[in-house]
Amino acid sequence: MNQNRRDFLRSTAAGAAGLAMLPAMPARSQPAVRRSNPIGVSTYSFWRFNGPKESYPIEDCIDQAAAMGFDGIELLHVQMTSEEPSYLQDLKRRAFVNGLDLMGFSTHQGFMSPDPERRKAEVEKTIHQIELCYTLGIPTMRLNTGRWGTSTSFSALMANRGIEPAIEGYTDEDAFGWVIASIEQFLPKAEECGVLLGLENHWGLGRTPEGVLRIVQALDSPWLQVTLDTGNFLEDPYDKLEMLAPYTVLVQAKTYYGGGTWYTLDLDYDRIAAIMRAVDYGGYVSLEFEGKEEAAVAIPQSLELLRSAFS
Repeated sequence: MNQNRRDFLRSTAAGAAGLAMLPAMPARSQPAVRRSNPIGVSTYSFWRFNGPKESYPIEDCIDQAAAMGFDGIELLHVQMTSEEPSYLQDLKRRAFVNGLDLMGFSTHQGFMSPDPERRKAEVEKTIHQIELCYTLGIPTMRLNTGRWGTSTSFSALMANRGIEPAIEGYTDEDAFGWVIASIEQFLPKAEECGVLLGLENHWGLGRTPEGVLRIVQALDSPWLQVTLDTGNFLEDPYDKLEMLAPYTVLVQAKTYYGGGTWYTLDLDYDRIAAIMRAVDYGGYVSLEFEGKEEAAVAIPQSLELLRSAFS
């Protein structure tokens, strides 16, 4: 077992109990039995913000994911059409009878604002999202730092390779303080609910691995780790993915069949899978399809690609 992962397991009660049950290492090394990573799909892959969310309800995504042969499904919070208990419980029932794990909850929030009231509102929103994740029985939730918002549009942000200037009078150094202090406020709720937060490399302070690690390491909590997005390092991704791999609790795997909406990356998934195997990552790989090809064609093609690489 990779030492970083062993240390992480020791830091939780469940992990400590699990380690206590591990058999002693044999006197002579024996070939390890390695299982394949389970492959899931984000409901975002079906919708991709094309039209109103009602045009592709999560219920249909669950049915199609099961028919295509996925192991689990990651729910995009903004794609949900309700937060009523009956709706949430129906999603759980639908996934279960289809043989799918509800394995990830992808949410949005942002703490890069000098306005303390705005940050407070984002903290409260995130606590609510953690409670939704708990109600759904999902073990991990994607977390963002947010971004400055000084770009005129997301297309403009992408044209500038994810880089945007700070608000006048402030710097990234200010923002790190705001983000760390904000996340610290809802870590007790994550622990109470048993929801493992994964800070994603997703623009803002998460644009670089150093930024993600600075926040995760500053808070030093077993309830804050990393959601690793393979498509959000636009240049030389592999060394950057490798830096975050030991902290990763969910891999979001981008594919771009038909060409990407904002950009296209030629990702080597055999190489990425090797990076994750090197740290004994045994968790989910969640497809985020971002191409222009028809979802009905590209999503099964992506599943085949990921099954091959992570087997």
